[in-house]
Amino acid sequence: MDALRQYTDLYDAHREAVDAHAPELLNALRPAAREALEGARLPDTHTEGYERTSLEEMMAPDRGVNIMRVGQAFDLSTAIRCELPNVSTLQAYLVGDTFVPTEGLERRLPEGVIFTSLARACELWPDLIKPRLGALADLNDTPTALNTMLAQDGVVVRIPAGLHLEKPLQLVNVFDGTEPQMAVRRLLVIVEKDASAMLLTCDHTRPDTPSCLSLQVTEIWLDHGAQLDFCDMEETSADNARCSRVYVSQHSSSQLRANVVTLSCGTTRNDLRTDINGEHCLTHINGMAICTERRHADNCSVLRHLHPRSRSRQLFKYVLDDYAQGAFEGSILVTPEAPFTEAYQSNRNILASATARMHSRPQLEIYNDEVSCSHGAATGQLDEQALFYMRTRGIPEREARLMLMQAFMADVIDSVAIPGLADRLRHLVEMRFRGDTAVCGDCPAK
Repeated sequence: MDALRQYTDLYDAHREAVDAHAPELLNALRPAAREALEGARLPDTHTEGYERTSLEEMMAPDRGVNIMRVGQAFDLSTAIRCELPNVSTLQAYLVGDTFVPTEGLERRLPEGVIFTSLARACELWPDLIKPRLGALADLNDTPTALNTMLAQDGVVVRIPAGLHLEKPLQLVNVFDGTEPQMAVRRLLVIVEKDASAMLLTCDHTRPDTPSCLSLQVTEIWLDHGAQLDFCDMEETSADNARCSRVYVSQHSSSQLRANVVTLSCGTTRNDLRTDINGEHCLTHINGMAICTERRHADNCSVLRHLHPRSRSRQLFKYVLDDYAQGAFEGSILVTPEAPFTEAYQSNRNILASATARMHSRPQLEIYNDEVSCSHGAATGQLDEQALFYMRTRGIPEREARLMLMQAFMADVIDSVAIPGLADRLRHLVEMRFRGDTAVCGDCPAK
């Protein structure tokens, strides 16, 4: 049986149970998702010499799905804690796909801010959720359709019009159990007119947790003049698999600063699609990945300029060692309706061993003459002349290599806008390059 078929058969056999343990607004999306999966296959990973992470291999293992919503014991007192220096966050957890708020979270949220489970939000604010949920997610994308068919809960973030949320929101995605499991996660983010917020999501795996797969879809709505600083960070184990889809709709004068950070992983595939649906938008998307052993990190960013006078910047950097593999596919589309667009994309990679592999494919698709656009990609090794110069100044080779790799990642780290997080990332990146396990704060996943 192919990887996809095992999940469609599971749904067909238990669709009543799936619906019974989920909100009606999610249930209404399932028929179209199931129809989209009829006869579908997971995308081919080989295209003209370019190789992406295999979704078939990622989803093939038989992992349990918590359809009956069986409660899991989760002790917040011993939970993974992301303690970021100089950063006070409003924090909650997704244990599998179950929302677990920290004590007193709701009291600490400013009036009108929503940071709660998707099921609860659908019950209390259906008029807010219904027009947005599922409206960005592309059911022609097989993983997105699979998530829509199986999702039973998730998280909603809403920032009301005109409010500037000073404290970052932090969502910690964690697996905690004794059996292989798959979490089907859904995140809906709404930043209304002239509002601003910072959102940090972290993927973690608890110690001794067996093979896990996170299948997650995020929909982000930025209304007129809205601003969002979004950082998505992964620190998981070699047995973990992650397939993430992020869909963003930006309206006029909105700003998005997004960072996708893979510090440690098993097999990861992140796909981002950003639509510029208004004039005078600003979009900065940056990413970094550090992979060792036989781990895989794969990022795809599709940015579509659909209206005039907007600017975008994309920068992705990888450092790969041992037998690790990385992939980056970037696409910029400028439509005939989008003159005076400025769009730039860059992918830079270091192979720290002769056996590491990087696959890169940047693309431009421009249907307008009044634009300024460029892209580029480069993959190589550390600068031997710089290494030689540093060694002649008495710096040991290992330390010199470490310093050069840190310097290579500096501009991506500096682009993180959440206060204090960039400093913490510098420390975590140094730990990874030294071969230590990168952990956030007082975390039992050491």
